Amino acid sequence: MADLEAEKLVMVGRYLDPSEAQMAKGMLESAGVECFLQGENANAMVPMAFRVRLEVQRKDLDEAKALLAATGGLDDE
Repeated sequence: MADLEAEKLVMVGRYLDPSEAQMAKGMLESAGVECFLQGENANAMVPMAFRVRLEVQRKDLDEAKALLAATGGLDDE
């Protein structure tokens, strides 16, 4: 049975611009890091009220942060 803790998703970034979130997601996926976007639809309805969340598995958090920071894709709040 898989380790449930390792499968939990954690946020690695939040983006006001959905296209920036998509680019960050694509970069992580091309590096082999499975990731997901949350809130894309809410952001489309009321853009300034919601941010798109980029989430990864807990076990991939450090790698994802390093990859995003190295490419300037980490959204600082």
